[in-house]
Amino acid sequence: MWLFALAITIPLGLDLYLPAPEDNPVTEEKIELGRRLFFDKRLSRDQSVSCSTCHEPELAFADRKPVAIGVFGRKGRRNAPALINRGYGRAFFWDGRVKTLEEQVLKPIEDANEMDLKVEEATARVGLTAETMARALATYVRSLLSGDAPFDRYIHGDRDALSAEQRRGLELFRGKANCTACHVGPNFTDERLHNTGVAWNGTRLTDEGAGRGDFKTPTLREITRTAPYMHDGSLPTLEEVIDFYDQGGRPNPHLDPELRPLRLTPEEKTALAAFLGALAGNLERR
Repeated sequence: MWLFALAITIPLGLDLYLPAPEDNPVTEEKIELGRRLFFDKRLSRDQSVSCSTCHEPELAFADRKPVAIGVFGRKGRRNAPALINRGYGRAFFWDGRVKTLEEQVLKPIEDANEMDLKVEEATARVGLTAETMARALATYVRSLLSGDAPFDRYIHGDRDALSAEQRRGLELFRGKANCTACHVGPNFTDERLHNTGVAWNGTRLTDEGAGRGDFKTPTLREITRTAPYMHDGSLPTLEEVIDFYDQGGRPNPHLDPELRPLRLTPEEKTALAAFLGALAGNLERR
């Protein structure tokens, strides 16, 4: 069963009911313990990186690198995703292989290309059980919220919160650009996996662990803070992302049927990018 984390203040625009497992209710004590663990480099083999190394608070808990860099300079295969609003998530990691935050938060500790430390060693270093550590880290991540963006204020009646260009971008987002096919709801994601062709190079799948090349729709909140983009960090700017979708993604045998050439004008692309900038809000819990 699931309870609702009403102890956390929910910013304007987000769903007021933030779910938490019945056996891991949100408390201030757990949030604070999770925060300390999140920034604790003892959880990595050589004590050189923490969770915050790849998930920087000022970057919406993402980073500026195309792919994550772990201990000993080891490169991962995928971009470090933003952690904001993940309490609303229904699947975790780019490939959606994990269903709960409690399970997700321990995986990077053991991953050889990230922190490369067995959970048993990590818990011994900080004097906690694995269960306590997982529950605290998951609770801290649940507290990382972003809302109250210009878009939210506009939707709630402040008609001056968006510029004319941003309002035009909103129309495109909902209409011609077809962004709402995947980026829906208060968190601008359907939490599903889609094939956009990013993982394909001609007839070859470039990410061996990607199945057919399907990846989870990321939130668009704080999107201007989280470059580079896509699961592999292959698109450095929002403008390049818009161009990618304008071209209909990258052809491959499993391309999502929602993707097609959009034929946006340069002015429409600029307006769409301006609207995406209006999804930058107030980051709660640093």
